[in-house]
Amino acid sequence: MSTAMVSTAAGKPQAGVDLLRIVRINEEIKAVVGVAFKINIMALNAIFLAKRAGTAALGFGVLSNELRVFSQDLRTCMGALTELIHRCVNEVSVVLQDIRHTRLLRDAVLMSSMPGLAVVVHRREAANVEHQERLAGLRRQLQRALEDAFQLVELGGVLAKSAKIEAAYGQGFAASLAQVSGEFDGVVEEIRNSLQALQRSDFFKSN
Repeated sequence: MSTAMVSTAAGKPQAGVDLLRIVRINEEIKAVVGVAFKINIMALNAIFLAKRAGTAALGFGVLSNELRVFSQDLRTCMGALTELIHRCVNEVSVVLQDIRHTRLLRDAVLMSSMPGLAVVVHRREAANVEHQERLAGLRRQLQRALEDAFQLVELGGVLAKSAKIEAAYGQGFAASLAQVSGEFDGVVEEIRNSLQALQRSDFFKSN
């Protein structure tokens, strides 16, 4: 039996459950985008702080700039994820509509002796399969995009930890640099945890 036609214990079509899961994923992605923007502001402040510290914080300044680039790359990555989410929502909506129309056509076949209706039902079922396969393809694309985003965030984590090490060489600015680098590390870890939660979504366990 196809994914769209399987019902959950609560009686809702699987496609309806998927739609709810996609909405939750989209909300989490929006939150990550907001945090990525926060990193960009933090990186700009860190760059200015490193300039004030002078030669003692050259390494920290370079890493802060890399973190700023990371935040921009992350926002681009999240934008691509958002586009995929919207495509998934559209496809799930089509699948739900297919389920509704197919049910009505089957009821009509039972109540009518018109031979042409059976052909219409067959065409509708073929279209259902096509839409379900398209949704499965989008599901795989979204999963791969999340994996790519996670790899990017792993790089951000390395940059943040390297900034913490460089902060120790900031002489009179060491305490301020350490505070900023600690905030970087915390925010990147927050994003990492969010992406891990998204990767565990039941949406990716659907067949």
